[in-house]
Amino acid sequence: MASRTANELVHPERDHLDFTTVLAALSDPVRLAIVARLAEVGRSGEPACVSFALPVSKSTQSAHFKVLREAGVIRQRDEGTRRLNRLRRDDLDARFPGLLDLVVAQAPESLPEPTHRSVAPADAAGTATVPGQTPS
Repeated sequence: MASRTANELVHPERDHLDFTTVLAALSDPVRLAIVARLAEVGRSGEPACVSFALPVSKSTQSAHFKVLREAGVIRQRDEGTRRLNRLRRDDLDARFPGLLDLVVAQAPESLPEPTHRSVAPADAAGTATVPGQTPS
């Protein structure tokens, strides 16, 4: 079985950060919320991916972090079984002055609700209901 760190994490160099790629990475509300949280934590913290309460599946969450990392918005590193995250504020401010401050100021205060449910909601009696069907 391959190790989690078998593939090296890709982080573009500061000079290779592309404006449209960064904007595309920041265009999703979930990714925007990740960036806002990392900006809150600042340089002193490196929250693990699992510490983000995101309204998406684990695989979708991983994909969001990958988009941010490959665009150069965040830097990730593995520590044991955890993947730690840090905002690349210095690099982004050097390449695109003021962009990160604007983005963080416009970030939504709350994340969107999940778009899917893995378990059907229960009615008052505790039985699962299926949309479009009347309970028996």
